[in-house]
Amino acid sequence: MKKKKLIIFMPAIEGGGVEKNLFIISNFLAKKISNITLINASRKFNNKFKNINIINPYFKFWDKMGRKGRYFICLIHLIKIFLKDNNCVVFAFQANLYCILICRIFKIKVITRSNSSPSGWSKNFVKTFIFEKLLKLSNLIIVNSYEFKKELKRKFNVKSVCIYNPLNKKEILKKSKEKINIKFFGKKTLNIINVARFADQKDQITLLEALNMYKKKLNFKLVLVGRGALKNKLLDFIQINNLKNKIKLIDFQNNPFKFIKKSDLFILSSKFEGLPNVILEAMVLKKFVISSDCPTGPKEILLSGKGGFLFKTGSAKDLGEKIMFYAKNKKKLRPKIIFSYKNLNRFDYNKNLNKYYSLINDKLIN
Repeated sequence: MKKKKLIIFMPAIEGGGVEKNLFIISNFLAKKISNITLINASRKFNNKFKNINIINPYFKFWDKMGRKGRYFICLIHLIKIFLKDNNCVVFAFQANLYCILICRIFKIKVITRSNSSPSGWSKNFVKTFIFEKLLKLSNLIIVNSYEFKKELKRKFNVKSVCIYNPLNKKEILKKSKEKINIKFFGKKTLNIINVARFADQKDQITLLEALNMYKKKLNFKLVLVGRGALKNKLLDFIQINNLKNKIKLIDFQNNPFKFIKKSDLFILSSKFEGLPNVILEAMVLKKFVISSDCPTGPKEILLSGKGGFLFKTGSAKDLGEKIMFYAKNKKKLRPKIIFSYKNLNRFDYNKNLNKYYSLINDKLIN
């Protein structure tokens, strides 16, 4: 039987953690699988892929479309491929339900990679019912944490396979050595950083509220690295509470590692995640981590608090208290940093990439 070709489906590439994994996994697979096509509604990130056939719309107009518009045009391209040649397997990174439905109509095998906890996308009975029915139609579901795997089973009675995000420690360390032009962090201040989209999911407002509570007791500097719809809301909070000299917003960076390296403390304030890459990256650079105990990932990465602090999701008070405790006990807490760094082998780059190849290649053959 002729080996099937692989189609990677990712309509909206926006430059976050999911995209990092997309680039890494796709390029690794391209070294071992000769016939790979990527469907994406933009040409902006084409240079990130090597030896992969890329299908994009012909107009820059699609770069300005919302996600639903990109999903639509990419699904049209997917259907066109199926009408010409159905000897393929689809690997969906995004728009999973739409992709599953189209693939099942055309009797095409589909592998889906879920990127964030169901806590963020199943809000009511109707949605839960739809997710449960459609997810079960996928030939294979890959998730990036064991907590995530358990949540899918509990909420939807859906089986999945866990593969941790592949962590490229060499690249992170190399890029962290680049110089930064922005001088904001101080030598005598507690230098804090958060790297995330400015979106409700990432909940930077809770972080700002926590620091505002202790601004008279704590000499700190905070850098928020990202972009998104809530940027003005964050700026308004900073302005109203006279925090302009203490908090700085920096636009999205292709290389956030050089900023993380200059910090003392990394804080993740999210309401939900999958397996947040940025915590792993901070750990590679031996930074102390305080994270919300959100579903899913942070508790698993930090080994239930042995490798850092976990605070109650959405609680500015709990976060503020943990920031203050760290500020007063930095030297005593150094062993937690060492402990977390030593336990990064779970996210080994080649080991986890080979797991992806093994599972996907099996579907291409059988």
